[in-house]
Amino acid sequence: MDLLIITIGCFIFLEELHLDWRYYLPYQTFSWIAIAFFVKFYSVYRFTTPVEIFSKLVKQSVLFLLLVIAFFPFAKEPIFSGSAIAIFMVVCVFAISVVKLLLFYYLKKYRIITGSNFRNTVIIGYTAEAIRLKELFENRNDYGYRFMGYFSDKKSNENIVGRVSELKEFVINNKVDEIYCSLNEISNEQLKNLVEFADDNKKTIKFIPDTKEIFSKNLKIDYYEFFPVLSLQKTMLHDPVTKVFKRIFDIVFSLVIILGMLSWLTPLLAILIKLESRGPVFFKQGRPGIDEKEFFCYKFRSMRMNKTTEREASKNDPRVTRIGRFMRKTSIDEMPQFLNVLMGEMSVVGPRPHLWSQNKAYGNKIKKYMVRHYVKPGITGLAQVRGYRGEIETDEDMINRIKFDVFYIENWSLLLDLKIIVQTIINIFKGDEKAY
Repeated sequence: MDLLIITIGCFIFLEELHLDWRYYLPYQTFSWIAIAFFVKFYSVYRFTTPVEIFSKLVKQSVLFLLLVIAFFPFAKEPIFSGSAIAIFMVVCVFAISVVKLLLFYYLKKYRIITGSNFRNTVIIGYTAEAIRLKELFENRNDYGYRFMGYFSDKKSNENIVGRVSELKEFVINNKVDEIYCSLNEISNEQLKNLVEFADDNKKTIKFIPDTKEIFSKNLKIDYYEFFPVLSLQKTMLHDPVTKVFKRIFDIVFSLVIILGMLSWLTPLLAILIKLESRGPVFFKQGRPGIDEKEFFCYKFRSMRMNKTTEREASKNDPRVTRIGRFMRKTSIDEMPQFLNVLMGEMSVVGPRPHLWSQNKAYGNKIKKYMVRHYVKPGITGLAQVRGYRGEIETDEDMINRIKFDVFYIENWSLLLDLKIIVQTIINIFKGDEKAY
């Protein structure tokens, strides 16, 4: 909505400035997204204060104004008009502010009136700080937290739902979204186990601060009014601006491949596939995607028709056709997945989507396996360019693949994506002994 507002405002108020729209509009769009990324303009949560929102608006507006002005010295024959730019900025910033604040306050009222858009919460520990947090949840309905009980090993009374050992079952059965933990109530081993449980089950874990050292991950602090709460920092890939940026990159890259290569390669391969064996040109198979939601992954059919599609290909697999062997060796069979990317089901770079049979076999067997479902699966990934592609022969093969997938998710950068894409292209021409 913000990009739509500044685009419309640009055509209305800057029309007389002789700007070359082919260059200015992409520049304006990229500038807005880049600034939003650095000032965390879209990092607005249910507990964010109006003062913080206003501060973000000021930072975003000032930096955007500077970049708009910076365009003119490098443009051909523009007419610089301070009044036109001032009107453009005032109108756009006002419209964006109204939309942002209306949405923010609408959600608060929506939670209070309808009881929807709530998050179920539990607290580990029965301390003074834990009780204060529970009271805050109850007094501030607009925050949208529904308290479901305390868990404690140190105390026992009618307010405590159960012991810490009973927490996991309660969280799953009652669809708890967030776990708040008083750190002086649990041991380091319990804390480590709790963090792994939250990772595996896509639950948010936050900490009520005290003097105990937290050793596992970086933390960030948020304030619910004057109440401090520590949260495990999410990765860059969870940032809204990063998601938009990565999605734009995926769309542009997939369109280039689809129009530049698949448009002429598909008819050619269709003839060769049909000549060698009966069956469709494309093979589609259900795979677990983001949040473990199923999508259909597309490939050029590289095997003869068979009923063992849930068994991955092995070396000298008799199911693979001659043209299929060439396609798999060069990874051409994966290229229809750019259609999945265009549809938003996959990304160019990310953890490779596994078979459902592998998901079930390794989901509870390998630590952090389920973390890979936090993001969209990719056509290529860090594990693949580091040699962990193809057949899984031992548990160690899968463990190493998961290590690289988790590293990618926790350390994402645009440069890393580009390096993986370049290395994938190099591997295609160089050949990979596990590509069969």
